[in-house]
Amino acid sequence: MKSRALRWPEIDLDAKLITLSSARTKNGLEHRIPLASEATAILRSCNPHRDLVFGIGQDGYSGWSKSKTALDTACGVKAWTLHDLRRTAATGMADLGVQPHVIEAVLNHISGHKAGVAGTYNRSTYAAEKKAALDLWASHLNVAIAKANGANVTSIRRA
Repeated sequence: MKSRALRWPEIDLDAKLITLSSARTKNGLEHRIPLASEATAILRSCNPHRDLVFGIGQDGYSGWSKSKTALDTACGVKAWTLHDLRRTAATGMADLGVQPHVIEAVLNHISGHKAGVAGTYNRSTYAAEKKAALDLWASHLNVAIAKANGANVTSIRRA
């Protein structure tokens, strides 16, 4: 699923949930993505003036190269791709103690714990675990952003 194609009807801000139909996912399975409060707040600040959530062009982003160059300049990082964001989130959640099968569920991957015979019998969507993982990741990002802005904050880890 290309994030640039996310549509407002796929988002339920009150339920804090994105639902992608099976036709919209690479593996052909419906994917429900719980939204952290921070993500919900960002989406609420957007103007749903059209069907597509991101970009300004008719098919999502137009002028992606120009927009990415502006973002690279603003953040000071140049050698990255959108896929790096998924990799960073997956690695970061693992570093925070999120179990691999939950990270796979967040990313809508079918491997490891859900592949082969295990996947035949294990039909869990790990909805609560995905929510907890994404909330934990959002909290981690909040602390990192605060520190980058000079705040004297620290993460509180679970025992």
